[in-house]
Order: sequence, then C-alpha cells, then structure tokens
Amino acid sequence: MSDVEPPELPRGIALAWGVAANPQRGPKREMSVEKIVDAAVELADAEGIGAVSMAAVAAKLGFTPMSLYRYVTAKDDLLLLMQEQATGLPPDEYRVEDGWRAKLRTLFEAQVVVYLSHPWMLSLPISGSPITPNSSAWLDAGLASLGETPLTDAERVAVALSVTGEARWYGLVSAGYTEQSRSSGLTAAEVSAQEAALFDRVISADEYPALRHAIDAGVFTAEDDPFRFAMERIFDGVEAYIAGLDRGEAHVSDVEWIGVEPAEVAGDKKLREARKEVRAAEKALRDARKIERVALRDAHERVGRARKRD
Repeated sequence: MSDVEPPELPRGIALAWGVAANPQRGPKREMSVEKIVDAAVELADAEGIGAVSMAAVAAKLGFTPMSLYRYVTAKDDLLLLMQEQATGLPPDEYRVEDGWRAKLRTLFEAQVVVYLSHPWMLSLPISGSPITPNSSAWLDAGLASLGETPLTDAERVAVALSVTGEARWYGLVSAGYTEQSRSSGLTAAEVSAQEAALFDRVISADEYPALRHAIDAGVFTAEDDPFRFAMERIFDGVEAYIAGLDRGEAHVSDVEWIGVEPAEVAGDKKLREARKEVRAAEKALRDARKIERVALRDAHERVGRARKRD
C-alpha cells in the first residue's frame, strides 16, 4: 500500500458527488445547492452563460449573494455543477442496441441533443478528465459499449473520446447556426443560402480551385449531414481495425505525428515573431501568384486575339 495521502477533492467535485460539508449557517429549506444550480441553469438556458453570476442567481432566488456563497463558495464550482446537471445521465436505450456501433451511435446522438439543449455548455473550457458523476457515467457508457470488442482499454478510451469530440463539434457548429437564425430571423435554410452566396462572391477558381468546385456542387446548401457522415466513417475505421485484430493481424502504426513543442504552448516571443514573418511572406506569395495568374490569363487572351487577326 502507498503511504501517500490521496488529494482532497475540490469543493465543486465534492458537491457533485454529494460529499461536501454542509454550510453551518444560513437559510434552511428555502436554499440548497440543488436550487441554486437549477436557477443558474435556467438563466443560462434563457439568456446565455454571460447572464450567470452569483448576484443574478441570488436575485432569481430572492436571496443575497452572500447566502449563495455559504453553499457554493466559488463561481467556478457553480459552473461545474451547472455542467454536471445539464449533462445528465446517458440514455438507457444504448444498452439494448445490438453491437458496439449501434450503442455508440445512440450515445453520440444523445450527446448532440444535450449540447443543442444547453448550448452555453460549449463555451465552458475543458479543464481535464470528467470526474463528476454524470460525466463519468457517459464515459463509462462509451467504454461499456466497446466491452465485447478485442480493443485494449486505451483503445476503448480513444474511441469513446472520439465520439464525444465529434458530438461536441457537431453541437458547436449547430448551436452557432441556431443562434444566427435566432438573431437574424432567418430560417436555417436561409442562413445556409446566405452563407453560400457570400462564399460565391469571394471564392475564385484561380485561388481556391477545390473549394470553388465544392461551392459549384452545392455542398453548402445540401441537406446532407457532414457530422453524421464523419462519425460513420470513424466507426468504419474502428470496425476495420477490429476485423484485423480478429484475424490476428498486428496493428503497428509507422506514421510519425508532429508533436507540440513547448515553445508553441508557452507562446515564445521569437517564435511568434518568426511566424509573423512567415505569414507575411505567405501573403506576399499569394499576392504574387494572383498577379501571375492574371498576367497569364491576359497573355492567353492576347494570343487568342492575335490568332483571330491572323
């Protein structure tokens, strides 16, 4: 056994697990951590996370801010508890689905619904692994879905996190379009059409040939769901990987990933200045190539006119 004492739970996490000490004084019955979190979530759902403050939550409950601090001692703890409540538990339906793929698909779609129901969650930073009960339940559900596969524990975590990440990205983009519709009064289809029209004005075939081709193909106004498509292709890859394991094939990747340098994370001044010069050089190169393309097009036109005269 180790003699090292386990770290003390931060108060927010302790509150989430229901093991934090209760306040020794303050209003009884009328106030509780649960009521405070309920009021904060209602505020965030109605007005966004920017509307949530200890004073605003207290006013909503009819108490003073100091009364709240006896129960939730910091706003960061309140945000953690709000996220925990809004996350909720994963749906039991995933358990009865046939196969890991169907189970994970059910969890993916349920997570998307959570983000669309509480878009303010997407603005909260990710500060580490999920240690609260509900967040832990979602990760546990993802791992349980892969329990009958030959994947290692680390591989199961990687797949479960990819589902969560894709759901978050889906929610982030969808919530942005929803907010655009709300603020502009346009329907989702009208927002997409407006976006496509803007792309159409500024994207040329000379500078962005692949993107121009996609625009002309109507991808920005199509009804296809790129996020579900991407999720299914991730599942295809995992399925192929598992099939290889079932055949006894060893999977050793020889791909070298580019690591993140400490200087990049730290924001090294010389590195920033060098990259600024690189961006300026890249812009100059793009401008020069644009001039070259225009000159080439003009030359072709002059040659064409000369041939017609001849």
